[in-house]
Amino acid sequence: MIPRRISPAVKSALQRQAAVALIGPRQVGKTTLALALGEEYPSLYLDLEDRADRNKLADPALFLGQYEDRLVILDEIHRVPELFQTLRGLIDRGRRSGHRTGRFLLLGSAAIELLRQSGESLAGRIAYVDMGPFDVLEVAGDAATLSRLWVRGGFPDSFLARDDAESLSLRKDFIRTYLERDVPMFGPRLPAETLERLWTMLAHGQGTLLNASRLAASLSVSAQTVTRHIDLLADLLLVRRLSPYHANLGKRLVKSPKVYVRDSGLLHALLDIVDYNELAGHPVVGASWEGLVIENLLAAAPVRTHACFYRTAVGAEIDLLLDFPGGERWAVEIKGGLSPRLERGFHHAREDVKPARSFVVYPGNERYSLGEGVEAIGLRQLAALLAALA
Repeated sequence: MIPRRISPAVKSALQRQAAVALIGPRQVGKTTLALALGEEYPSLYLDLEDRADRNKLADPALFLGQYEDRLVILDEIHRVPELFQTLRGLIDRGRRSGHRTGRFLLLGSAAIELLRQSGESLAGRIAYVDMGPFDVLEVAGDAATLSRLWVRGGFPDSFLARDDAESLSLRKDFIRTYLERDVPMFGPRLPAETLERLWTMLAHGQGTLLNASRLAASLSVSAQTVTRHIDLLADLLLVRRLSPYHANLGKRLVKSPKVYVRDSGLLHALLDIVDYNELAGHPVVGASWEGLVIENLLAAAPVRTHACFYRTAVGAEIDLLLDFPGGERWAVEIKGGLSPRLERGFHHAREDVKPARSFVVYPGNERYSLGEGVEAIGLRQLAALLAALA
């Protein structure tokens, strides 16, 4: 088992709150992590996708009331939303009897829906911890492993598969499961074939500005339908909408978000890219590297870091701006070559937003100055700098 960096955060949350929601996509390793934690505490595990376990909760207050002295792990909690009200009563009763923290660990795959359901009933009683796929700080630091993480993505089964072909098959199965089961459960129904075309179109346009009208015309649906389903894919933590920078600078700023398929392995599966050899010759290679860098840096960044990109109508651009809770700002440009060169637009953008530090992330490992206060740095190195700020 590869140790997950999020594990201490979950333990800390259990020590301060009665309920902790661990939120992440399906097959990201939530259950594995929860069961590992369950070995450290007296615990009870219930899989709410399993009919037998759901039947145990026919009278949830009676059943769960028998386990006040255990950590109760409720997997796929969004399948039984009516349970949240019962949990509130049990938590309040437990507080009166001295059981204040570490009562429930809730696992869910839909961020917004779970936040809504739990927030309505468990306000002040629950902490939230986000869990993503493996990141660059959780795997070995050699070039071959970074390449494997890039090609296969960070979902554990895919990353640890015997070979690239098996990894691709697992990811295609994963995509099919979401299309046929999970997406219809959470959102308005759209034929799986149409949704797959939308997801694939997003993959082809990795890192480009969202144009819902153009996508809708290609799919013969409304722009509102496209927007709703992109919202749903974002809620399921499969797609990221990176917001543009907004400020009154007296300049014409881009107002549309950029859209990324969050996991590089899923991106490559949607485009039928098997291995690094195919990726290196594919038009998406630069955008794929950009998405990989953004996801890994945001996974390492401190909680409440605000991320956006900067682009003006005349071409001044920064791929990623990170505003930290203390107010400091870093600018990150992302380059796919081993000899990164900066365009004039990057320097113009730096003059506009005035970052405290500026970096160019590239696939190499050496860290060196590019002049004018800009450093070239490897992905793992910059992720480590961000993790040290947390």
